[in-house]
Amino acid sequence: MSTDSFAPSPHRYENVPYRRVGRSGLRLPPVSLGFWQNFGEGRDLQVLRDIVRRAFDLGVTHFDLANNYGPPPGSAETHVGRILEQDFRHHRDELVISTKAGYGMWDGPYGDGGSRKYLLNSLDQSLRRMSLGHVDIFYHHREDPETPLEETMGALDHAVRSGRALYAGISNYSPEKTREAAEILADLGTPLLIHQPSYSMFNRHIENGLLETVEDLEIGLAVFSPLQQGLLTNKYMSEVPHGSRASGTGGSLTSRQVHDTAYQTRMRALSEIAHQRGQSLAQLALSWVLRHQGLATALVGASSVRQLEQNVGATENLSFTPAELAALDEFAVDGTGR
Repeated sequence: MSTDSFAPSPHRYENVPYRRVGRSGLRLPPVSLGFWQNFGEGRDLQVLRDIVRRAFDLGVTHFDLANNYGPPPGSAETHVGRILEQDFRHHRDELVISTKAGYGMWDGPYGDGGSRKYLLNSLDQSLRRMSLGHVDIFYHHREDPETPLEETMGALDHAVRSGRALYAGISNYSPEKTREAAEILADLGTPLLIHQPSYSMFNRHIENGLLETVEDLEIGLAVFSPLQQGLLTNKYMSEVPHGSRASGTGGSLTSRQVHDTAYQTRMRALSEIAHQRGQSLAQLALSWVLRHQGLATALVGASSVRQLEQNVGATENLSFTPAELAALDEFAVDGTGR
C-alpha cells in the first residue's frame, strides 16, 4: 500500500441528503460502505484503500464492520484500521464507524452468542484491530436465546457508559425482541439507536412487522444486503462469473440459486424496468429500498471504485410512480433466489 498522503475533496458534503437516525441527532448517508465480504485477506490493499478514499470523497461517512468480517474473521477490521491510520487520522470525527459481535469468533465457550463476557471482550478486540479508542455504534449481531436479553442489553449499555461506543444497536432481531430490547435499554438509560436487518426486493421479511415496530419506537433502520448478495445486479444475467460468490463452494450464494428459473425471470423483468428509469438493476434495487423515508441508510459493499460510484449514484433517482411500484411488486417477490 502506497504512502502517498490523502487530501479529501473539499466538496464531499455538497448535495448529500444525510438522513436522521430515528429520533437521535445522528445522521447517516443514504448509502453506507459495508465490509462484509470484500475486505478480507488476499485483497489488494491499495484497491481497498482507493475504495475507502473515494467513498469519503462522495460523502459516504459511515463504515460498517463486524468482528467476524473478512474472511478470515477479524481481517476486515485489521485492513480498515490500517486505512484509517494512514488516511483518516485527522478525519476520525467526520466518520461513523460501527462494528458488531454475536456470531462465532474464537474457540471455547466465550467466543459466541450474547453474554456480557463475549460482547465486551469482542469489542475490546475490535478496537485493538482498528486502533480506535471507540466505535460510534456497537451492535449485538443476532438474537441469542441462551442468554437473558437483560444481560445482552446490559453489555451494550456498559459499552456506551464506558466510552467504548457512542450508541447501541441490534441486528437480525424479530419485532417482538426489538421491542423488548428497546424497553430494557430505555430503563438502563441508553436508548436503542438503530436496528440492522437484511432487506431487498427479494427479501421483504421486515415488511411483516419490523418496519412498523421501528417506526413506532422511533428507532433508526440500517439495512444490509439490499442487492441480495449480487442477485439484484446484472452480474448473473447470463452465467456465473469466475471468482464471484456463487462460483465457490460453501458460500452464502450458490450456482443453483443463480440458475433458478423464477429468479432469472424476475431479475430480467426488473432489469427492464431499471432500463426504462435510466438506472442499472443495482441502482433500481437500492432506490427501491431507500424510498422508505424512515430508513436511515443502506449498507453496500464494493469490490472496485467504479462499483462504489454506481451504487452511490442510485440516490439521484429515489422517486417512484404508483405505476412503477405496482409493476415492481409483480417481480419483487420475497424468497426469490433462496
